[in-house]
Amino acid sequence: MNKKIIAMIPARLGSHRLKYKNLSLIGKYPLIYYAINAAIKSKIFHKIVLNSDNILFEKISNRYGVEFYLRPKKLGNSYTKSDDLVYDFMRIYENYDITVWINPISPLMNYQNIQDTINFFIKKRLDSLITTNQKKVHASIGLKPINFNRYTKFSLTQSLKGIELFNYSLMMWKTKKFFNSYKNNKYAFFCGKFSTFELPDYCSIIIKNKYDLLLATKYISSLNNIEKYKVSYDRILNEKK
Repeated sequence: MNKKIIAMIPARLGSHRLKYKNLSLIGKYPLIYYAINAAIKSKIFHKIVLNSDNILFEKISNRYGVEFYLRPKKLGNSYTKSDDLVYDFMRIYENYDITVWINPISPLMNYQNIQDTINFFIKKRLDSLITTNQKKVHASIGLKPINFNRYTKFSLTQSLKGIELFNYSLMMWKTKKFFNSYKNNKYAFFCGKFSTFELPDYCSIIIKNKYDLLLATKYISSLNNIEKYKVSYDRILNEKK
């Protein structure tokens, strides 16, 4: 692959719903570890950078062997716009063809998901991309249907047009395209040729509170046994009719 690709893993120390979220443990490791580990194992990045508002995360970057960038304090609060954060990062790391945002609160995403998404981005010659999960469910905004008609028989779910839900596990841009768009417009997330990429459902588990953390912990702890797991059925299936 000829493209120079950089991974940015953003991590704030503060969190309103789950205190010190990125340092909360899932199994033996802090939440932030899973994004770093997936990035390293993907073997697709020329550089991996932990981007934080707090110097405490430099110890994490040193522990796991990635670079650290301490962003300005003004970009460390919960009101920071993502466009501003990415632009600030690109000012420092502008000599890369593609900038990839790896979301640390998506711990179930693996290195294969990263490889597949980036390869799609390059193959389709995109300028910007956000990962999604697709759901075939009846959906509305308020009471206005999005993908079904209230004045016909109730649609079968399998016949519905899927709703794409952004999970933000991965976001990426051609660096120059984003950079120039931001300078001209002061926003750039959907710059140029934009598309989405669907990830498996497990990537939609985003850690926002302790219940999400528990769910991810249970999921990750079960992965070692998943090959041995067999589906069981109620005994009624064995009873003679």
